[in-house]
Order: sequence, then structure tokens, then C-alpha cells
Amino acid sequence: MQDLIQIIDFVKEIDQLKSVLRKTRPLGMARYENSAEHSWQVTLAALMLKDYAAQPIEINRVLRMLLIHDLCEIDTGDVIVYKAVGSAHEEAEAAATQRILGMLPNNMGDEYVALWHEFEAAESADARFAKALDRALPLIHNLNDNGHSWQSHGITKNQVKMVNGGHINKGCPQLWDLLEPLVDDAQLKGSLIPM
Repeated sequence: MQDLIQIIDFVKEIDQLKSVLRKTRPLGMARYENSAEHSWQVTLAALMLKDYAAQPIEINRVLRMLLIHDLCEIDTGDVIVYKAVGSAHEEAEAAATQRILGMLPNNMGDEYVALWHEFEAAESADARFAKALDRALPLIHNLNDNGHSWQSHGITKNQVKMVNGGHINKGCPQLWDLLEPLVDDAQLKGSLIPM
């Protein structure tokens, strides 16, 4: 019974992810999306795009990575990817992930902590595909929202390509082939800050 109580406490804790606002808006909406919505959408996108992964993947591992990859934001909040660099931020996210998944009984969270680290390192085919989609979705949101988040944060085309392009291309090259010209076009339309 104690194990069940701990799992329910974890489920209640992760409900907080719904209150973490991201920097992008859902398509056609004026409000900002929350991290739980992002996790749901990127997981569903992975299911639909799995046949476009750069290498063979284990989709169940990818889905688990994507479902837990932003749990740390309960403690750290969302930081725009263009500014989310540095060991202090990475350490804070790792500690938050450990705290939240450590709530689970009988070391149940250990598997998910390992998956989180694998996702962050992006060295396996599964992690590269998951990271590609995680980077692609905010880009897609911006492309369909006149670069709202890019403009709000002073993001240039070179930043978009440098921060996202490599990850998307490594994990899902056909998706990057589709998105890269759209990023170029967004620059021409004024959706990105001039360099």
C-alpha cells in the first residue's frame, strides 16, 4: 500500500508541469503553452514520425524519454533553448529530475533518470530522434505564429539553425530538409530578428 501512495504522490507532483509556461503559443491561441502540453504533443509527434528517424529506434524508449524530459521544469521553470546552456542550469535540471523521479518507490525512477540523462546527451539513436522532435516543435510553433517567440527574445536565423538544425538533422533529417527552407523564408518575412 505504501508503494501505491508514493506513486500517487508522484502523480500529484507532476501535475505541476501544467503550470509551467513555455515561450511558445499553441497554434491559433494568444496564450502560452505549458510544459505538459508540449510533452504530450512531442510524444504524439514521435509516434507519427517514427518512420522518419535517421536510424532505427525503439519507439517505446523514445516515448518514455519524451514523457519525462521536461519534468525537471517543475523545479527549474522553462528556459528558452537559446539561453539554456551552462553547467549551473544543467546541474539544476539534473537535480530536479532526480528529486521528482526519486519520489517513486523501490528505485522505480532510476530507469527514467537514466533515460533523462540519455536524452540530454543525445548520443543514442533513440535520444537523437527524441531531441530532434523536442527542438522541432517550438520551431514549428514559431513558423506558424509569425516568429512570436523568436521576436520576443531577439532570435536570429543563425541562432535557430545553430541551436536546432544540428539536432533535428541528426535525429530526423527529412524533417530538417522540410523545415530549413521555411526558416530561411521566415527570415525574409521578418519573423526572425535580422543578424
